[in-house]
Amino acid sequence: MRFYSLKNSSQDICVLCQNSDNLIEFQVKPKDEFVLLCDNCISSIDEPTKDENHWRCLDNSMWSEVEAVKVLSYRVLKLLGKTDECDMIYMEEHIKKWADDIPSKDEVCIDANGNILESGDTVTIIKDLPVKGAGFVAKQGTSVKNIQLVSNDPTHIQGKVNGVKIFILTKYVKK
Repeated sequence: MRFYSLKNSSQDICVLCQNSDNLIEFQVKPKDEFVLLCDNCISSIDEPTKDENHWRCLDNSMWSEVEAVKVLSYRVLKLLGKTDECDMIYMEEHIKKWADDIPSKDEVCIDANGNILESGDTVTIIKDLPVKGAGFVAKQGTSVKNIQLVSNDPTHIQGKVNGVKIFILTKYVKK
């Protein structure tokens, strides 16, 4: 239900790059604040230097009135080493504290059986999963090779099923 209210409040676009494809609910930790991001932003948010051109969109999103969007913009700009742009973002003391409180990457990604998952692993889907926006069901028993861990969320992984890159909850896969 929260996803639909987020879609309406963000006008069905990624709050950072304005893309309207493959929107995913993203928690801006450590708070319980959520925004909609496209899968492209989510896949590179922890290592933005891999695609610096994509992050030119932050020139607009850094001026958002939504606190969570400011925090994400600040964090990515900081990772890119753009200190001048970081200094330009107006944030009250509590927002700045939130922006600087980057969650630890020590959170472990665990499958349905309690096994630790790592990028590059192969997993098997243990339940039929409808894939939103793609129009198919990821069937139980489907093998997903070369998974990627989702930054800032140990409950999700990313992998290709039927040639489509999707996000899967770790509780529905086993190693």
